[in-house]
Amino acid sequence: MSVIEKLIKAHLVKVNTYKSVDPPELLAEKAGIPRDKIIKLNGNENPKEPSEKIKQAVASAAFNIYPDPLQRSVRAALSEYTGMSPDYIIASAGSDELIDLLFRLFISEGDKILDFEPTFAMYGFCARIAGGSVTMASRDENFDVDIGATKNIIDEKTKIIFLSSPNNPTGNMANRDQIEELLQADLLVVVDEAYFEFCNTTVADLIPKYENLVVLRTMSKWAGLAGLRIGYGIMSPKLVNHIIDIKSPYNLSVASEAALVAALNESDALMREVAKIVDERERMYKLLQDINGIHPFPSDGNFILCGFEEGKVDHVYQGLANQGIFVRKFDSPRLSNHFRISVGKPDQTDRLISVIKELV
Repeated sequence: MSVIEKLIKAHLVKVNTYKSVDPPELLAEKAGIPRDKIIKLNGNENPKEPSEKIKQAVASAAFNIYPDPLQRSVRAALSEYTGMSPDYIIASAGSDELIDLLFRLFISEGDKILDFEPTFAMYGFCARIAGGSVTMASRDENFDVDIGATKNIIDEKTKIIFLSSPNNPTGNMANRDQIEELLQADLLVVVDEAYFEFCNTTVADLIPKYENLVVLRTMSKWAGLAGLRIGYGIMSPKLVNHIIDIKSPYNLSVASEAALVAALNESDALMREVAKIVDERERMYKLLQDINGIHPFPSDGNFILCGFEEGKVDHVYQGLANQGIFVRKFDSPRLSNHFRISVGKPDQTDRLISVIKELV
């Protein structure tokens, strides 16, 4: 055993790495296809680049000066956008950072989180990094959650319940009554609303009533700022203060701050683009429904999960990749015959459907 392996925390010597998607340049290299011919539908990214106003705001930022550790201008802008007081808001380097910070605050070695599979793998990944473990509650055949069943698997070591709504990658939402039922337990309940703008359904208004509720949001999907890594959380002011105490002081770059404020200043224009994505999602869903051998699931996000007959998915997945079209497969046993398609531009949808028809 090397010196490094002797010194490193035992539970981190071998970690199941989070499987992220490759950048377009690497996808092009792997497929042997020019970069501009790649159709990247595997990251739930916004197909439209940020506006010139957002780019100019980033270019005008004072890069030689550290950002405000208390994020005053950012929290004020988010307050106006969300309707919540700045005291209830904290921004982060992607919502992933907030997930990690919540684990630092609440999870000690041996503690547990409750998760509903299949869902966003980052929750379980961060739990294991913190030394915790994951208790999985299953979803039904339509991927809906059974809140009643969770009462039998929560124990004294359970600290946090994670619920993604709309859920990634299945696309369905948890209803408000289910979330309020979970909030009755003396546990932290984290509702990940990364796709809020695509469904306009939130439980953030419940936070003044329930101090154990946290809502996570991101600027990656609806605002097209995935590459800048900007997220935020809405939670009790008490919890915001604890997050401020332990976060890296300058966790948001000045470029990220400038982009966030500029994006919120043109939120109306961005929401018009979101409406186009929703329309394209519905068009893609109907086109997929017309293909024999594919079962698309209704979605409230900017993606669609597709199920295939046993043994068919790998052929279609690889066939798409060979044509430079990249979708997302998962390791979850529940999703062994599925892949997820992010909503792209209309011409990308047309190309996707054409190739799928050739493959099934």
